Amino acid sequence: MSSSFRSDDLIHRQDSQLLIVDMQEKLLPAFKDKVREGLIANCQLLIEMARLFAVPISATEQYPQGLGPTITELGIADLEIPAKTEFSSWPCLNWPSPFNDECERPRIIVAGIEAHVCVMQTVLDLLAQGYRVYIPVDAIASRFKLDWKIAVERLALSGAIITTTESVIFEWCGAAGTPEFKQLSQRLKARATSK
Repeated sequence: MSSSFRSDDLIHRQDSQLLIVDMQEKLLPAFKDKVREGLIANCQLLIEMARLFAVPISATEQYPQGLGPTITELGIADLEIPAKTEFSSWPCLNWPSPFNDECERPRIIVAGIEAHVCVMQTVLDLLAQGYRVYIPVDAIASRFKLDWKIAVERLALSGAIITTTESVIFEWCGAAGTPEFKQLSQRLKARATSK
């Protein structure tokens, strides 16, 4: 095995993208404080690091007329965020199939809410289309822990790769000793002291 071999299960910044599902003003208050705070912090970290590593970011909103816009804390007001009424985000994404040569980013990191509804249906549709889907379990949530737990189990059984926020960002980084690694390290140190 050559030293340049890398596992096909790793997330590479060059062929991945981040999808934030339904992190909206009127949905998040239904979550317990600790769950909500951790979810927002991990989504913020994923977005910040996606920008650092030039990973494209997309987001969706479930019926924003009734559930409000994406929370401003995520800092993605610059994105064009499609509205949806279906629980799955897939129909409004307009992404090419990974089986098509036009698809340059077949690995999708999915974060947001709710794990057992919109996140799960989105991930199952992405898998059916041929995408490789990664779920940072600390960046998805449901109002009730059992729903979150069963969703994670079902997604794993369906072929999604279960991971964490830090695993995703270290895979994007790939190596120490770079200016990006320095920024990543500083961000994680600041995060640890704020807990």
